[in-house]
Amino acid sequence: MKNIILNQRAERDELMARPYQQRYTKYNPEELLVNPLIKLITGPRRVGKSVFALLMLQGKNFAYLNFDDNLLLENWDEDLVMTMLDNVYPGYGYLLLDEVQNLPDWDLWINKLYRRGKNLIITGSNAKMLSSEMATVLTGRYLQIEMLPFSLDETMRWKNVDPALKEELAQAAVIADDYMRNGGYPETIPARGITKSYLSTLFDSILLKDVAKRHNVRNTADLYNLATYLLSNFCNPISANDLAGQLGMSSVTTTKKFCGYLAEPYLFYYLPRFNNKMKLMNKAPSKIYVVDNGFVQSIAFNLSENLGRLLENQVFVELLRRGYVPGQTLFYYRTRNDKEIDFVTRKGVKIDRLIQVCYDMTAEKTRKRELGALAEAAEELYCNNLLVVVGNHHNEERILYNGYNIEICPVLNF
Repeated sequence: MKNIILNQRAERDELMARPYQQRYTKYNPEELLVNPLIKLITGPRRVGKSVFALLMLQGKNFAYLNFDDNLLLENWDEDLVMTMLDNVYPGYGYLLLDEVQNLPDWDLWINKLYRRGKNLIITGSNAKMLSSEMATVLTGRYLQIEMLPFSLDETMRWKNVDPALKEELAQAAVIADDYMRNGGYPETIPARGITKSYLSTLFDSILLKDVAKRHNVRNTADLYNLATYLLSNFCNPISANDLAGQLGMSSVTTTKKFCGYLAEPYLFYYLPRFNNKMKLMNKAPSKIYVVDNGFVQSIAFNLSENLGRLLENQVFVELLRRGYVPGQTLFYYRTRNDKEIDFVTRKGVKIDRLIQVCYDMTAEKTRKRELGALAEAAEELYCNNLLVVVGNHHNEERILYNGYNIEICPVLNF
């Protein structure tokens, strides 16, 4: 066990020595460390959760365990591990536990450490870590820090470009277009040539390691077909019945189960249609979104490039980043005349904002369609806060349409 922990210490030190791009998040690392609650950093694999934790702990005396290491899991002995940590990291003040969801009954062990007064930072790539039965022992004892791939704003900072400066606007538009097509996974931003191979390998690894292995899925072909189909149909509403029929899956129940599995590693998100009647809301098909546009470009069977859908998916992920939760504070909507509104945000019980996404609104017909749908929904949902997010070839403006003030905002300013 001591050798395993010493090897992991060498891995930790090697990781600490690398240069990293700073994340710009709403969290203050110093404030987080002072807080005695468990710091739980969640999000998809490879978005920089461990790096965020390591940068937060730079210059501090901290111990480290990586649960992606099979040797640690196979030789797991709780008491021996704690003794060895004291031996390898004398007087450590913080304990970083990476991908802790791989440890059976991790929550009980974490709770024990917390009660002993350990200052814990843990990372995890599974949304179900905090599901009802698992997290009950930790209720009220953790702060959740959600991490997603780099935002457009963070990518601009990485490239050292400020869209607010007139002389840098053309360069910013090029970066924004590249970001919309290729996404924000940190490994791919400085090396776009590897995007396709890197993300298709990551996609396969998530399906096999985080889904098939975790849930003992024997029929991996069905799982893979479903994931690829969802990816190819991103931003579209789809029901489990339709999926089961189109993919020839064994049953609707299996299809629903697999869809749930694919949401756990933060790969796919399902956005319900807003309706004041819960029963009707549950019946309507949900729209599918993917955590990063790079996956679409790398894996999906798309015969033609759909910039409108790529922009819509980008806006969805940005809304997640801002703390909106699908099914609680974020929905889509269809008017009585069957016109679709991409995003409805809610604060408390009140509808807060209606958002349309349209890459190119220069054609009069398109403009009429998008603004007309917003005005119709505004009347039905009693909401005057209306926004259209557009491609960067548009200017920012305000339009009066059917008595409603509508803001037009290029994605760079969103």
